[in-house]
Amino acid sequence: MDVRWEEAGWERLTGRTGRRRLPVWDCTVGLVVGDESVLLIDPGSCVREGALIRAEAERLTGRSVTHIAFTHGHFDHVLGGPAFPGARFYGAVGLDRLLATPGGREELRVSAVHQGVDEAEAAEAAALLRAPEHLVSGEWTLELGGVQVLLANVGPAHSQHDLTVLVPGEREVVFCGDLVEESGDPQAGSDAVPGQWPAALDRLLALGGDDALYVPGHGAVVGAGFVRAQRDTLADLFGVSRS
Repeated sequence: MDVRWEEAGWERLTGRTGRRRLPVWDCTVGLVVGDESVLLIDPGSCVREGALIRAEAERLTGRSVTHIAFTHGHFDHVLGGPAFPGARFYGAVGLDRLLATPGGREELRVSAVHQGVDEAEAAEAAALLRAPEHLVSGEWTLELGGVQVLLANVGPAHSQHDLTVLVPGEREVVFCGDLVEESGDPQAGSDAVPGQWPAALDRLLALGGDDALYVPGHGAVVGAGFVRAQRDTLADLFGVSRS
């Protein structure tokens, strides 16, 4: 156990990776530490929360966060983004249009308030939100110094713009976003494409393999067996053939 990370409320996964389970929605924030750059995955639900995450990440790594990856465009995963003004932002192709339009930002603000975010904080985050300028249509490799991270667009499934992050190492780590949820049932909102969700999990498993650590958008870290079981549950729920 890495006491410094654990004492700060973070879970160290491998020598290069860690994650934090945020309060209220149990949303996961991921961290990948390269020799030259630092990638943060899903920066929280408001600017205040994002600023706390940034401060913690800087204390743990001794460096600024240089890259941000959005696994999808729901409020609890993106509205902390304005707390990282100097970072490069990555997302699945099309997420830029959602986050850049007044209608898309208003949807996020309304959703955040509905789920319990303070109205002023939700309005501030939506107004300042920055759309990703680096858009992934297939796969994108990020060189962080000593580690190459793979960003893979595997959606649409849970949302219209699902991005996963794969980190090689002594054990591969896959940050799944809400394609996988452990602390509750997978949620299919109005922007989900349920018929394609099982196939997205098949792609996730093909990329990560049997021995990877799979980090859900909400809940505890799981193995490939859990992802397969959730894939089968979703296939049954949405009437998709188990190929």
